[in-house]
Amino acid sequence: MASRARARLQAAPRLARSWLESRFRRRFPADPQRILIAHHLLLGDTLMLAPLLKKLRTLYPRAEIVMATPKAAVPLFAGQPYGVRALPYDPRDPGSVDALAAERGFDLALIPGDNRYSWLAYALGARYIVAHAGDRPAYKSWPVDRKVAYRSEPAPWFDMVCDLVPGPAPTPYRTDEWPVPPCLPFARPTGDYAVLHLGASSTLKLWPAERWRELALRLERHGIQPVWSAGPKETALVDAVDPGGIYPSFAGQLDLAQMWHLLAGSRLLVCPDTGVAHIGKLTGTPTVTLFGPGSASLYGAGEFWAAMPYRALTVDPFECRDQRQLFKRDIAWVRRCSRTTAQCQVPRCMLALSLDRVWQTCSELLHR
Repeated sequence: MASRARARLQAAPRLARSWLESRFRRRFPADPQRILIAHHLLLGDTLMLAPLLKKLRTLYPRAEIVMATPKAAVPLFAGQPYGVRALPYDPRDPGSVDALAAERGFDLALIPGDNRYSWLAYALGARYIVAHAGDRPAYKSWPVDRKVAYRSEPAPWFDMVCDLVPGPAPTPYRTDEWPVPPCLPFARPTGDYAVLHLGASSTLKLWPAERWRELALRLERHGIQPVWSAGPKETALVDAVDPGGIYPSFAGQLDLAQMWHLLAGSRLLVCPDTGVAHIGKLTGTPTVTLFGPGSASLYGAGEFWAAMPYRALTVDPFECRDQRQLFKRDIAWVRRCSRTTAQCQVPRCMLALSLDRVWQTCSELLHR
């Protein structure tokens, strides 16, 4: 009896997977009327879904498109760019899950990033689910109908996300495609100013304080007011760069919609490889992004943002930018680094970006 019970328990996952695969073995819908994009990505990755949103709207002009979106980013979608409804979603918040449950019934669901959200799409009654191949462990992808491989040659991540849907690539982005989000009033700078955003998701992406200080001085000498920016938990970065408070600081004071407006009025944005850089793309702000551990080829401008005044600065190749994983998939051509400070004490890749090189790029954008 015990041996039979163990055998049944061991067979249960295989049986469940077989049932799911047979249950979802269907064809890609020819004309989906309701489309779901299910994910819980970081801010920058969420905004980099813009090419996918445009492609979907071009292919399916009458479709209702719903996207599960991290709560903090939802205000940026208030104007429903490309006719997309962004619904706040946090897998740790039962309330947001219940709100999504009210949206049940989709003809097509797309999963950019982590395939665990294919189960969310399944729970919401998606009839056909598409995700990228190669995620681990395999059970995360059991509800997926079609698995699309990442490209075998270097390409921006957002272009590869567009591969989830057959059809031509979207045309390049124009700033009038994204409605300006409303925001609460705040004291905006007057005159010509440049936003220097110091923060990033990892201390290994931070540029040295003395270089930020000198960059601010050079901007001031050219008649442009530097203003500091950083996240709510990053105000110490501004204190380290400008302890005397010489220049205005918005560190920890603005929500993302207010940040949009601050950047939209700016002559220039300089920042590490972080989500704010992608707001700069959407607003059309001249933007210089400093890539250290991250990959400029994966997260730069690509063809979609080619018309934007955007520059990705990096030293490539860099010997220790050698990890080849993207969303837990092994990809031969990927070169990035996700090491922690326990593994890397000195961010040599960021130190390799000299002040003179950054200033030269800033000058080129300012004089366009």
